[in-house]
Amino acid sequence: MEGESDLRRWDELIPDALGLIFRNLPLQEVLTVIPRVCKSWSKAVAGPYCWQEIDVEEWSNRCKPDHLDRMLQMLITRSSGSLRKLCVSGLRSNMMFSFIAENAGSLQTLRLTRSEISDSVAEQIAGRLSAITFLDLSYCCKIGATALEAIGKHCKLLVGLCRNMHPLDTADKLSQDDEATVIATTMPKLKRLEMAYNVISTEGVLNIISSCSKLEFLDLRGCWDVKIDDKFMEGNFPNLKVLGPYVRDNYESDDWDDFSDYSDASEDLAWEILAGEMGDYDDDEIYNDGMYDGRLDELELRFYDGIDEDAGIYGWPPSP
Repeated sequence: MEGESDLRRWDELIPDALGLIFRNLPLQEVLTVIPRVCKSWSKAVAGPYCWQEIDVEEWSNRCKPDHLDRMLQMLITRSSGSLRKLCVSGLRSNMMFSFIAENAGSLQTLRLTRSEISDSVAEQIAGRLSAITFLDLSYCCKIGATALEAIGKHCKLLVGLCRNMHPLDTADKLSQDDEATVIATTMPKLKRLEMAYNVISTEGVLNIISSCSKLEFLDLRGCWDVKIDDKFMEGNFPNLKVLGPYVRDNYESDDWDDFSDYSDASEDLAWEILAGEMGDYDDDEIYNDGMYDGRLDELELRFYDGIDEDAGIYGWPPSP
């Protein structure tokens, strides 16, 4: 029909358009299903267009550390220097912090929640994070004022900082006013600051809000030593919204589970993806006239083809 001739085939879309579309799909589908549909989609997934924003935060909570490192290396390498946003949790390897920094030329948003980054590592990599505008270091227990100072001195574009803690992680701390002082002196452009359950004083908070004149939101939930009068805030800082310190707050139990028992689903995904890097596939075997033929049973069999011998080593379920 005449109308149908004007419709463009999905496999003919330009790679950057495909990348925008594929970003809305779950990570597992992008890495294990999309490449099997057609050659152009496979090329799009292998290139930088899908990986300008990488969010593996939820998945990383359930995978083994070495699998997480390999996943990040693969995805960040695919971004080819165009990475703008990275969200990951529980990162432990100093090598990976350095690897992220080396590829952070375009990075604007960085979430490293529950990661084991240290003051010394933060000092080493802060100079390569100069493009960062939003940073989340919540529940990172191995850093303190030293790391924040290095970040503040080098990340001059920073407008958002999350430094939330779990109550149990700060129970033995006497004060974190040194962190408040560093934030006040090195991060004047902040518009959003989250410091839930930090052990800071009223003086520390006043120092921050006096120095960070552009601040619009301040999270002080659980900062029990802070005493700020509402009328004082309305009269002196009318554009600043303060949450807390007295707010009923419930931590979801799932957020604080022991992640030593990694789920089978996460491990299946990890090794499906990583095993895919180990072997080359025959285009004639995978594609039918450039398009996937839709037979799921054959897709599954092809996906396992050639790596049965290694499946047991990686804890990957055997082929059907």
